[in-house]
Amino acid sequence: MKNDFITVVIPTYNRATFLKDAIDSVLAQTFLDFELIVVDDGSTDDTPKLLSSYNNKVRVITQTNQGPSAARNRGIEAAKGKWIAFLDSDDVWKPDKLKKQVRFITDHPDTKICQTEEVWIRNGKRVNPRKKHEMHSGWIYEKCLPLCIVSPSSVMIHQDVFEKVGLFDETMPACEDYDLWLRIAPHYPIFLIREQLIVKQGGHADQQSRAVESLDRLRIKAIVKSIESGYLSDTQYQAALFELNKKCRVYGNGCIKRGKKEDGEAYLSLPEKFKIR
Repeated sequence: MKNDFITVVIPTYNRATFLKDAIDSVLAQTFLDFELIVVDDGSTDDTPKLLSSYNNKVRVITQTNQGPSAARNRGIEAAKGKWIAFLDSDDVWKPDKLKKQVRFITDHPDTKICQTEEVWIRNGKRVNPRKKHEMHSGWIYEKCLPLCIVSPSSVMIHQDVFEKVGLFDETMPACEDYDLWLRIAPHYPIFLIREQLIVKQGGHADQQSRAVESLDRLRIKAIVKSIESGYLSDTQYQAALFELNKKCRVYGNGCIKRGKKEDGEAYLSLPEKFKIR
């Protein structure tokens, strides 16, 4: 990894309570060849004061509030490293996280993206992920379709990947990571290091996913983009169309039950736009 170091990007918005633990977990890494960028997405709490206490240990980028996609993208654009590692501001890394990913990449030089297993904490208590959240390794496009099984806080991605597929979609208020994995997975295997090297904390009221009426609506948008990309193999295309049918049926019928008949019928007929290969 000499002269091929890592940029760590932490996007944050009004999470001063959690942010210190996230930053400290990066600075405590046993692999030292990295820079740390924190993108403050217009925080109005004590975040600026906290960040100023780290002096030159952290590069701080401040912007008006534009959402997590824009914050991550600003970090990617400012990065000096060839590898990008993300960390959500309410999660933490274990000390050997970067070291073990670097070792994996060194041992598997064709790798362009890899992630690790994670520990889940919900409302202060450890919980076990359900079967549907199981992580997989390799060519996992079909596995990515039902829901997001790649963790932003655990991935390390080579800059080449972003040059090929683009950055996070800033028009998506949530599921922006799901959308990105669907764009990456047809082109690259996403490898998994089967060690729990991050602690993912959830359950707090400010989490972005809680503010969205229906994640399925955004996942439908991402699947349509994927189908229309022209990059899918026949097998991937069929899998995407199958999942689109499922999600449109659930979401469309839900719209009708809520009195939004026109919207519901539009979603129920949406898969008909695409030919079966």
